[in-house]
Amino acid sequence: MAGQPLSTLQAGAADPTSKHRLKLENNQPKGRAGLGVANIVGLTCIRCGASYPTTIEMDSRGCPACHETAPANLKPIYASPADPRSIAANAPRSLWRYAHTLPCSPDDAVSLGEGQTPLVEATRIGRSLGVQNLFIKDEGRNPTWSHKDRFSTVAVSVARAQGATVVATASSGNAGASLAAYAARAGLRCVVTTFGGSADAMLAQIRKYGATVLPLANKMDRWTLLAEAATRYGWFIASPYRAPVVGSHALGIEGYKTIAYEIVEQSGGITPDWCVLPVCYGDALSGVWAGFQDLFAQGAIPRLPRMVAAEVHGSLARALVAGSDRLEERSLAFESIAVSIGAPRSTYQALKALRESSGCAVPVSNDGLVEMQERLARSEGIFAELASVTPLLAIARLRREGVIAPEDRVVAVATASGLKDLDRSVGHPADKTIFRSTDDAWDWLGRNADTLMVRQR
Repeated sequence: MAGQPLSTLQAGAADPTSKHRLKLENNQPKGRAGLGVANIVGLTCIRCGASYPTTIEMDSRGCPACHETAPANLKPIYASPADPRSIAANAPRSLWRYAHTLPCSPDDAVSLGEGQTPLVEATRIGRSLGVQNLFIKDEGRNPTWSHKDRFSTVAVSVARAQGATVVATASSGNAGASLAAYAARAGLRCVVTTFGGSADAMLAQIRKYGATVLPLANKMDRWTLLAEAATRYGWFIASPYRAPVVGSHALGIEGYKTIAYEIVEQSGGITPDWCVLPVCYGDALSGVWAGFQDLFAQGAIPRLPRMVAAEVHGSLARALVAGSDRLEERSLAFESIAVSIGAPRSTYQALKALRESSGCAVPVSNDGLVEMQERLARSEGIFAELASVTPLLAIARLRREGVIAPEDRVVAVATASGLKDLDRSVGHPADKTIFRSTDDAWDWLGRNADTLMVRQR
């Protein structure tokens, strides 16, 4: 199951009816959460606090005690608390500079130089939103252009340390591309189950990394296939594959803590008042919140920020009002163009981060999404994926309602590059006019962009 040493996946020619059929062998012992990882002495439920040994199987159900009432993910128990500020002089320029806070030895790290993404002061768009101190953590600068690389570097490192040969995920794009890249780096095979309608650019990226892509007409069949693969062949499954979802692999989520570490480090030790993320199942939200908690526990910051989830269908906002630990699936009132966060139900791990931080969830529709993407690109030079600009729409609403004060320090996490979903954000082809001469070009400028034709000092 998820977290197990993996069996061999090879392209097999034994069946002449399908040259693409995969030959699967399950000749390795079943693995456990703690096998092949450093610093971990057990796991604990994030909801009820029940403790489990490192021998527990990670089967995407989360805590066995909470499964029937309010499914909740697990998190690792470290042998001793680590101070994120204790960075070795020769630490790599990647998130592995915080290796002492992660569940895998740096000697086992599979890295492409992820992390250390810029924290950009977004003065112009901040002014337009009424927020004087707006900063954007640009995760599109990661190796595969999304924040998922922080998860994948840890998950694949753990998988390889456990003896894995196959890693797999259910993904609409970013997670699949990231896992495929890190699998390639580690010399492992990768399988990505996806669904019809996924962004073409993302699927192309996944295939370029050499992963096996399995598109399924029924979205839920992605999980069925992964559950069967985990049981039959011991694939290391990085994503959720059972409902209700509790979150992705608990050890991989630890990689997201480093976003919080970097935000504080890049801010000179200053804690933001608000940290806003796009949220689907809340892996990043939960991980970032855990990172801020680590810093607070070690005395590195004097207070904690309030977390905000920019979501699509409102399951978190509803659960916050209802006071329940079990999130209800919401009806799909519309089809979101922010496809990577379009799930009808989030998770307890996301809800917990919002409650503990006195934060909130803001449902975001398609209205104004493409316009905000273009405003961000034109005003700050950051081209972000559609889901990645939902935090700006959430900030705008919270500012209008007086929840965020004009002087508050706000960090919006832009989780991926806008190159990821161009087929959704660009409705019509750009003007393909080709000028026959420079005179024609000057004539066009005079009619359409005369402000460019003013002599510079």
